[in-house]
Amino acid sequence: MTPLVSAVIDTSALRHNLEAVRRFAPRSRVMAVIKANGYGHGLTAAAQALGSADAFAVARVDEGLVLRRAGIATRIVLLEGVFDREQLEAAAAADFELVVHTREQIELLAAACGQAARFRVWLKLDTGMNRLGFKAADFPAAAAALGALSCVAAPVNLFTHLSSADARELPATAEQLARFGTATRGLPGERSIANSAGLLGFPDAQADWVRPGLLLYGAAPFAGAVGADYGLMPAMTLRSRVIALKSVEAGERVGYGGDWIAPRPTLLAIAAVGYGDGYPRSLPSGAPVLVNGERAPLAGRVSMDMIGIDVTRLARAPAPGDPVVLWGRGLPVEEVAVWAQTIPYELLCGISQRVAATPE
Repeated sequence: MTPLVSAVIDTSALRHNLEAVRRFAPRSRVMAVIKANGYGHGLTAAAQALGSADAFAVARVDEGLVLRRAGIATRIVLLEGVFDREQLEAAAAADFELVVHTREQIELLAAACGQAARFRVWLKLDTGMNRLGFKAADFPAAAAALGALSCVAAPVNLFTHLSSADARELPATAEQLARFGTATRGLPGERSIANSAGLLGFPDAQADWVRPGLLLYGAAPFAGAVGADYGLMPAMTLRSRVIALKSVEAGERVGYGGDWIAPRPTLLAIAAVGYGDGYPRSLPSGAPVLVNGERAPLAGRVSMDMIGIDVTRLARAPAPGDPVVLWGRGLPVEEVAVWAQTIPYELLCGISQRVAATPE
């Protein structure tokens, strides 16, 4: 049975985008970020398609365990680390690498030394994000404490996260890079700094490892840009179908609240997709979709399961069953995000569980 809504995943696009990242950062190894269900593309499917990455990064233990159960043997880094003995033991059994960003995590490792396996550890410096990581004043002591633990493999690797690399005009990234350089000077260990925006916009941030996320899925991290500007291919195409046609007269109201008023006799196509599928309710009338490959505007509010589309001016009137593309090939997710007043990350990650992810 063909689903009414599907997220069609182009696995060849994922591989293409990984190779593009390698060209952008030719001296760095690639830690592919596949957290949040592979940014909505399917955690295991993304890992399998990106199998030539040097490592994977996930946020939490349970995401990593899904990959191990699927037979993924690639290095896996837990970006949030672990928070109790049970998680630490699971991480040891699965051979995960840990990001350490609090004193409590160092104490957890110290308490387990002697029984736990040896861990590869990434010590996180807070260079200005003010979310996770040790401040510069506390960083040397944290590095020394980890280096003294028998269950931590030497050398400890070094890690930070950029807060504003997508805004290249701001001084924040240069300041963060300077803080990182000062705090880590003379310390052994590999470095990882750059996210997608950082590796494109700040070559000095590329270091030993880069951590692309959005780029791998074919979208651009900068306002006003799309993935195609960087030679990327969209990996996800969110599709639905026309399920009904409706003729309305000039002056009639459409949808919840009657916000949209037909300016003329109008043919509406009703498509089976809504915020219950992850298609954002914030999209206004006029936002574009593709019907049979032609652009047409939304008419009325996005509801839980359906949208209305003004198809009056299309070259060919659609019929029930005809394809509707919400974003992807022919309609960049970055453009839809602007209409929704959000970012492409949120749209991709927001696909709901009832949407079938279909590898292509």
